[in-house]
Amino acid sequence: MPAHEFESDTTTDPLAHERAHLAASRAALRAMREDAQNLDIRDVTANWVNAAVLQAQIDERIKSLADLAHTPLFFGRLDYLHVVGAEEAEGAEGEQFYIGRRHVHDAVGDPMVIDWRAPVSQPFYRASRKDPLDVGRRRRFGYTGGDLTAYEDEHLTDPAEAEQTSKLLQAEIERPRVGPMRDIVATIQPEQDEIVRSELGGTVCVQGGPGTGKTAVGLHRVAYLLYAHRERLARTGTLVVGPNRSFLHYIEQVLPALGELEVKQATVEDLVTAQIEVRGADEATAAVVKGDARMAEVLRRALRSHVTLPTEPVMVVRGSRRWRVPAYEIEEMVQELLARDMRYGAAHEALPQRIAHAVLVRMEEAGEAPDDRVQNAVARTPAVKAAVKAIWPAVDPAKLVLRLLSDAEFLAEHAEGLLTEDERKAILWAKPARSVKSAKWSAADAVLIDEAADLVARTHSLGHVVIDEAQDLSPMQYRAVGRRCSTGSATVLGDLAQGTTPWSTQSWEQALHHLGKADALVEELTAGFRVPRDVIAYASRLLPVISPGLTPVESVRESPGSLSVREVASDVLDAAVIAACEESLAHEGSIGLIAADARIPALADALTAAGHTYLSPGQETTAESRLTLVPASLAKGLEYDYVVLDEPAAVVDGEPDERTGLRRLYVALTRAVSGLTVLHSAPLPEELV
Repeated sequence: MPAHEFESDTTTDPLAHERAHLAASRAALRAMREDAQNLDIRDVTANWVNAAVLQAQIDERIKSLADLAHTPLFFGRLDYLHVVGAEEAEGAEGEQFYIGRRHVHDAVGDPMVIDWRAPVSQPFYRASRKDPLDVGRRRRFGYTGGDLTAYEDEHLTDPAEAEQTSKLLQAEIERPRVGPMRDIVATIQPEQDEIVRSELGGTVCVQGGPGTGKTAVGLHRVAYLLYAHRERLARTGTLVVGPNRSFLHYIEQVLPALGELEVKQATVEDLVTAQIEVRGADEATAAVVKGDARMAEVLRRALRSHVTLPTEPVMVVRGSRRWRVPAYEIEEMVQELLARDMRYGAAHEALPQRIAHAVLVRMEEAGEAPDDRVQNAVARTPAVKAAVKAIWPAVDPAKLVLRLLSDAEFLAEHAEGLLTEDERKAILWAKPARSVKSAKWSAADAVLIDEAADLVARTHSLGHVVIDEAQDLSPMQYRAVGRRCSTGSATVLGDLAQGTTPWSTQSWEQALHHLGKADALVEELTAGFRVPRDVIAYASRLLPVISPGLTPVESVRESPGSLSVREVASDVLDAAVIAACEESLAHEGSIGLIAADARIPALADALTAAGHTYLSPGQETTAESRLTLVPASLAKGLEYDYVVLDEPAAVVDGEPDERTGLRRLYVALTRAVSGLTVLHSAPLPEELV
């Protein structure tokens, strides 16, 4: 219904009025869903294919209109000083708008809730006393479960009202983390909103320390782009790339909660293992070399080495006539294809047509009148096919990589001037595999095969790709992801201080170069919304060592949080850890017990012996099971209300070098939302003493 038809807020019970609007909005959403369910498409489709496509679209529409009981339909309201233009307000008239996760309209089409992504909603995130954007009042709503229980007003143009921190906003930021990651549409800050609403055509790189909301910003940017460019992205597709399955499971409900169901999620390994299965692992030294961008040139050289210049003419027999194409002319064709640097497979397909065209020219000179069908027939003749096989043979990408990793001479020939002898030895298999199927491919090998496959045939490009925890990608992995958005754009999310792979990037400039997006805009988020002040300050002591020059995160939370660092004897460490978990379980919310990977089995046994059930990373917490046992290697990107960190020295020692170990420790220290307890028997790193 139009906003001007609402009761005035001079009523004696504004909260009852807002609750009534919530109930009416939910009823309107149910009606919208019922309308979609009742659509009859029998008379509007020409055939069963069209009917199936249309029905699938309707089914997706029905899913997107689901009313989630514990997800408020709206979280805010804007009272404009003047009437907003109808074109900006999705058809609304008036000056009062409810802002929510999706658009809801009544029976005659008037909006009851405005989508948070609509232009008229933007002032909810951007308006301030300095620049009210024509907003007289911004109202925030507080919920308990699905019930509207409170509201809070800011009169942005009233000079008599003192500026103060929103209690409801602070409560929403600090609400306990139970279950998977949730959306942040009610708490998006102005600097985050600028990134979220940045245009589709540009790539954005977000450097953000722990708890700055970079992951949420990236996911909300996808939701915004799908709203603003739905038709284009429906054709080209969108993808979220995460570091591991646990992380993807943790974030997978954010976009559906915003009504976006079509965004695919994958790890880099998922993207590159279409042709082979990963069954092996590399030593760190080998993985670093295989992930180096120089390997792209090694592969290009190895692939091009299959091209052999012709030494014999091609003789094509057509009926009673013989047509001869001399070797020098075919060589010119080959040299031209090489100079164009086109995809190897495309050139393989083009060469027979070039040879056939040369035959057609001779036919025409002899007075014949051949057409395209004749050219295609000539291209398929045994003589032409045999010549192409000898000159520009088809190459299987996996077989090419197999040969490079198995044949020392072949690798040395094509890595000349690129890889040192020691680097070549590091990546050569000690025991070469007999075939592609029998090889124990590693994750880094799969990326090499993906690179080779792209050299043969162009990889399909999507419209937009989000890469989270991007600091941990190797140059070759960046290239693999970049291929999937070569004609689209990307959102790159990460924190240089949390780079915990031996090949982690040293700068975003390098990373974006390898991604193929050197002109990307780099933004930095430094306001921390998740980690309490005392906890982030303690963890930030490591920054000068692990990432010099990086700006420390400043917590904007009112609560300092709890921080306890306890030294215990080694023989009672396990018992002390269990006791700390029990202390944390006395509080509301989720508990994460984080430990070095090597310590996980012992702690699992100790928890079981003490009668505690525990979850694995990514599993959803419940009222009965709130404790998750987290290997340090899987902690990145996750968050828990209370964290118990076991033996920091073991976390550091579990990595190949001290700097990587300290970065892994920095990650573990910054997973807490409310409190952190650190227990140690070995000495702490000197920066934390």
